[in-house]
Amino acid sequence: MTSKQRAMLRSMANTMQPILHVGKEGVTPNIVQQAWEALEARELIKGTVLETSPQSAREVIAELCEKTHAEPVQCIGSKFVIYRPASKDPKIVLE
Repeated sequence: MTSKQRAMLRSMANTMQPILHVGKEGVTPNIVQQAWEALEARELIKGTVLETSPQSAREVIAELCEKTHAEPVQCIGSKFVIYRPASKDPKIVLE
């Protein structure tokens, strides 16, 4: 992914609300399943890591990207954004 593509995705995610919340259990199979389904439906998702989480946002984004075959877009503070094109009929076209 190029820096222009990443910048475009960051601007799209700017107005989004977080839909994934990683809490005191860290990244569980349930969180991975939710992320997978959300990526399939939306392609671009924003998440947040709560203070009670044993993992940092960087650790969470790395683990989620590995398990969902997604690309990290942004990680600032406790918020993160990941992207994966849908397997059929992608909505977001990267230039």
